[in-house]
Amino acid sequence: MRSTQRAWLVVALLWPVALLNYLDRLMITTMRDPIVADVPMSAADFGLLTSVFLWVYGLLSPAGGYLADRYGRRRVIIASLAVWSVVTWSTGHATTLNEMLLARGLMGISEACYIPAALAMIADFHPGRTRSLATGIHTSGTYLGAALGGLGGIVAEQYGWRAAFSVFGVVGVVYAPLLIWSLPGKPDVEDEPQPSRATPSEAASFEQVFRALASQRWFWLLGLINVLVGVSNWVVYAWLPTYLRERFTLGLGMAGISATAYVQIASFVATLAGGAWADDWSRSQPRARAWVPAIGYLLAGPFLFLAATVDLLPLAILGLIVFGLGRGMFDANHMPLVRKLVPARASATAYGVLNFVSCMAGGVMIYAGGAIKDAELPLALVFQAAAVGLFLAGALLALMGAACAPKSDDGDS
Repeated sequence: MRSTQRAWLVVALLWPVALLNYLDRLMITTMRDPIVADVPMSAADFGLLTSVFLWVYGLLSPAGGYLADRYGRRRVIIASLAVWSVVTWSTGHATTLNEMLLARGLMGISEACYIPAALAMIADFHPGRTRSLATGIHTSGTYLGAALGGLGGIVAEQYGWRAAFSVFGVVGVVYAPLLIWSLPGKPDVEDEPQPSRATPSEAASFEQVFRALASQRWFWLLGLINVLVGVSNWVVYAWLPTYLRERFTLGLGMAGISATAYVQIASFVATLAGGAWADDWSRSQPRARAWVPAIGYLLAGPFLFLAATVDLLPLAILGLIVFGLGRGMFDANHMPLVRKLVPARASATAYGVLNFVSCMAGGVMIYAGGAIKDAELPLALVFQAAAVGLFLAGALLALMGAACAPKSDDGDS
């Protein structure tokens, strides 16, 4: 099989895995009422279900990325899918809060290995001229998975919340053997870094790899950007269905769809368009992979603030659509930007570290949302704070693009 065909085969095979990854982790947020009715818990406890997942997922993401760099992306991806699918099935059989917390923590462990490995594998197979688009296509699977997760409220109304976890857990277990049989291992041509950069050896320890990353100023700046992005993304995922239901008096299913479908559809479109735009622009402008997401978030911040302020549902939905567009532009270019600055053999670790700081910040904000709700303060406050953070993230991305022109080692010209 030609190298180009193998490169796109990798994207095609990983796309359903990305869909299951986000569907399994997010559908719980749209089934709050039936879950709380069956397993008694406070609003803060329910927020903790997502926070525990995020904290474990984020905490182990650097280790998951390192395993992918050290022992191979393919092995890590397949093992991760199989384990989290079993855990998803087991979540539907939990009967106490502690059992649900344990299941969510185990899901965090297994999923921590997937995203860094998958994005690094796609970057391995795709040179610069298709890298952002290929990343965007894979990421579109996460958006569709999140949107389908919004159907959790409807499934819960019709069949009970446990049924969804059982069904989608089985789907993942069945898909894993297909990856074993058909997912390629390595590209025909390795993507070697420029020798002038700090390049850890293939046998380097995690500490050595992290020290090499931390020695670069851009890494700290991108870490701050990921904190701001993580706060906004995860608070929207966790609390937007509840916020829309209460503010606009929507039903459980309609609130779930409104909170996910519009955002995910916009992100779906933007990750493809933003990926293609960055690939094309990067041929003449090496800063394009920073500037495309910068433009997206400079627009998304004010519109998310609008969505959290207005009393008209159509205007709120407009704000969420623009937020989704900004997020898609960032996600399509996140790993490609990392790969412009990090050697291939350390890129999954780098992404895992960035994922760590993003999820830790997001988990704190999700729990804060529950505490604010328990204190009978308006949930709009957390979305307004997240909107300000997004605008600042856009400004920092613009600064990052203006301050550095990354070396053209990934095929950009």
